[in-house]
Amino acid sequence: MNRRSVQLSVVSIALVSVLLAGCSKKSSTVTAATGSDSAVRALLPAAIRTAGEIKIGSDIEYAPIEFFKTGTQQVQGLDYDLAQAMGKKLGVKMTFINDTDFAGIIGAMTSNRFNIIMSAMNDTAERRGKGVDFIDYFKAGSSILVKKGNPKQIRNLDDLCGMTVAVQKGTTQENDILKPQQTVCSGRNKPINILGFEKDTDALQQVKNDRAVANLEDFPVAAYNAQTSGGGADFDVVAGQVGDQGSYGIAVPTAQTQLRDALQSALRAIIADGTYDRVLTKWSVTAGALKTALLNGGG
Repeated sequence: MNRRSVQLSVVSIALVSVLLAGCSKKSSTVTAATGSDSAVRALLPAAIRTAGEIKIGSDIEYAPIEFFKTGTQQVQGLDYDLAQAMGKKLGVKMTFINDTDFAGIIGAMTSNRFNIIMSAMNDTAERRGKGVDFIDYFKAGSSILVKKGNPKQIRNLDDLCGMTVAVQKGTTQENDILKPQQTVCSGRNKPINILGFEKDTDALQQVKNDRAVANLEDFPVAAYNAQTSGGGADFDVVAGQVGDQGSYGIAVPTAQTQLRDALQSALRAIIADGTYDRVLTKWSVTAGALKTALLNGGG
C-alpha cells in the first residue's frame, strides 16, 4: 500500500490502520530503512546498535573461506558473505579486520581489538576455555595437500612419518592432527619435521618449493588450492579426509551474551530464508552445511 499525501476520510484512515496491523501480525517485522529484522536487531547490545557496526577479526588468507580479491583489499569468501547477510538482518555494518595472525586472534578479541571472530575457526573445548563462546555455522574435516602428481606417494597420516610437513600455526591441523601423529611417528623412530607458519600461504609455498612433502588444511581450502593454484598444476589433494570433522564457529567473548544471542538469531534467520544455502552454493562448499546454529556444539 502506497502512502499518499491527499486527504483521506476518517473511515479510510481507520481502514488503512487495520490493514497495516493485520500485515504486521502475519509477516516478519522488517524495517524499511535498513532491511533489518527488527526482532533480531532488538537483541543487539545498545552500544552496537548505536555504533551501527560489528568489527570482525579474521586472518584473511584462507580461500575460499576468507581471502582478498586479487590485487585489492576487498574481502570475499564464505565467511564474508555469511557475515554480510547476517549484518543485513541485524541492521549493522559488518567490518572485517585483518591485523592479527590466526594463532593470536582470540587474545586480540579479548583485548577489545574487535567484537567477534569469523575466520574458519573450529569450535573446540580448548578455545572455549579461553573465555569464548561459539555459534556453529559450518563443518569441515582436514585434507592432506601434496605437490602435483604426489611424488612421495603420500596416502595417509602414517606416510608422513619421517617427512617434513608444513602447516599454519595455531590450527586444528597443527594441534589436533599433526602433534598426536608426531607421537605415533616418534614411537617408530621416524619423527615428523613440522614446519609452522603464521600464514597458510607460506606453508603452501614450502610444498610448492619441495621444502615440505605436504600441507594440512581444511578440506574446502585444500580443494580450492588444488583447483586454482597454477591453474590446477601445483597441487593434489590426497583422497579422503583426516582427523575428526570439526565445526566452524563465530567466536564471541563469553561475557557478551546479548551479542552472541543476536548473532545466533541472525544466523538462524539467513538459514531459514535460504540465503545460507545460496552462499554455500556460490563457493561450492555445500558439503559443509551445518544448519543447526548450535551454541558451543563443537567437540
